[in-house]
Amino acid sequence: MSLAAHGFLSPSGVEIAFLLVGLVTFGAALVTVTTKQLVHAALWLVVTLGGLAVEYLLLTAEFIAWVQVLIYLGSVVVLLLFGLMLTKAPIGRSPDADSGNRPVALAVAVVAAVSLVWVVLDAFRTTWIDLDGPAQGSTEVTGHFLFRNWVLPFEALSVLLLAALVGAIVLSRKRGATAKNGTAKNGATKNGTAASNSRSGKEQR
Repeated sequence: MSLAAHGFLSPSGVEIAFLLVGLVTFGAALVTVTTKQLVHAALWLVVTLGGLAVEYLLLTAEFIAWVQVLIYLGSVVVLLLFGLMLTKAPIGRSPDADSGNRPVALAVAVVAAVSLVWVVLDAFRTTWIDLDGPAQGSTEVTGHFLFRNWVLPFEALSVLLLAALVGAIVLSRKRGATAKNGTAKNGATKNGTAASNSRSGKEQR
């Protein structure tokens, strides 16, 4: 009788927790893309990815949750912070972070979200989970699907992260060389001015 009484209007504690964590994650994601402080955006991204890991735990996908923590929280966010440091991004509010194209960005985000939801629903419309079978979030099942069906996207992601790190290093070196050239030019200008002043002083004497 208890299973029959359970429904949409009588959610369980896990479902309520899933909804609350989802709302917090959604709010953190909105702050991530709307804040003008790049460091704060990276930190709010930590909250967003952590919320997704909690959602995976609530769905009994422990392996996916730990992968989320180790790879995204432990690698991707650290890579973003290193990129911010190497490119000498401003710590405070940055006017360059707001391009003024928010309506266009919002429209693109809505279209992308609708397209993603439609693709997922269309792909898994006739897919059913066998509740009596092995857990879908276990290490065995996840490893089977990941390294048999999704090897190429998994490796492409690693190459993308490496390219981002190399790009950050190249940009930091270019900016460093430009700053050094500017400093050398300023020093040469000051030396030339000092030499001309000393010559004029000697001539006056």
